[in-house]
Amino acid sequence: MAGSRVVASCSLVIMAFMAVATAATVPAVYVFGDSLADVGNNNHLLTVLKADFSHNGMDYPGGVATGRFSTEKLGLATSPPYLALSSSSNANYVNGVSFASGGAGVSNDTNTELCITFDKQIEYYSGVYASLARSLGQTQATTHLTKSIFAITIGSNDIIHYAKANAAATPSQQQQYVDALIQSLSGQLQSLYNLGARKVLFLGTGPVGCTPSLREMSSTKVCSAVANAMAVQYNKAAEGVLSGMAAQHPDLHYALFDSSAALLRYIDQPAEYGFVEAKAACCGLGDMNAKIACTPLSSYCANRSDHVFWDFYHPTEATARMLTATAFDGSAPFIFPINVKQLSAI
Repeated sequence: MAGSRVVASCSLVIMAFMAVATAATVPAVYVFGDSLADVGNNNHLLTVLKADFSHNGMDYPGGVATGRFSTEKLGLATSPPYLALSSSSNANYVNGVSFASGGAGVSNDTNTELCITFDKQIEYYSGVYASLARSLGQTQATTHLTKSIFAITIGSNDIIHYAKANAAATPSQQQQYVDALIQSLSGQLQSLYNLGARKVLFLGTGPVGCTPSLREMSSTKVCSAVANAMAVQYNKAAEGVLSGMAAQHPDLHYALFDSSAALLRYIDQPAEYGFVEAKAACCGLGDMNAKIACTPLSSYCANRSDHVFWDFYHPTEATARMLTATAFDGSAPFIFPINVKQLSAI
């Protein structure tokens, strides 16, 4: 998520998107976004935003860090990182690919030169689109992409950066920044539609103000009201963009997961959902394990399943599995207008 060295080894909601490919109607999943979906692209960049070190990966088969900010254990291979495939002369993109990059935001100014920006991810995908058209033929490529799912998780880093730098921002200033993000997002989503995206799964921004990193900045360790308010504004506006596009393009179908509303349940009522700790990170150093990133030198909790957060930005595997279940076959107000299972069946 945010621009820091810390990254998670946990499975996150975005990886639920891979489960839909088990259905015959979904031949591939094309993934865009930030660290919630980065499966190793940043390993190929000169950047500190990586996850290829312990204790990351400790819950992954073999217990070895793979460079995934998010991993999945849903019985289906993850869409491989684009930068690992693009170096091959016979790269195969038919089974899906992930362009996601830890640190990315809607704005190109977010973590500049430390990640693959969302605009750059779309540019890379345009090359994949052309490659599929050459290898499959335009008609078959169009059919393939129409059945595939385009999974997107983007916006958290933009909001985190803004909230950290503008803690005293007024509601109107917050809205102005969100409006600017949405203007960019609208064009980005339209570009993906123009390049064949017809089934879109959009993961809304979570309650980033309640991440250990932003809590730690408060003397009373409360959530950042600025960040959480902006997350709500952003998710609502993103839904407006998608519903507007669907009205304009009847062949476009989408599911939006409001991870802010979904995750706040666990944060506000942890015991009800089986959690013991909803404020501090499992892995890290310093106050709330949120002063220093989760690195090989960091301490980590004995029972990762009773923590909501793995590190100072990302949820634990336990949290992610619960969010995954909601996204896959849940209903409004958390996933709408349809869920992932229903989207995959179209």
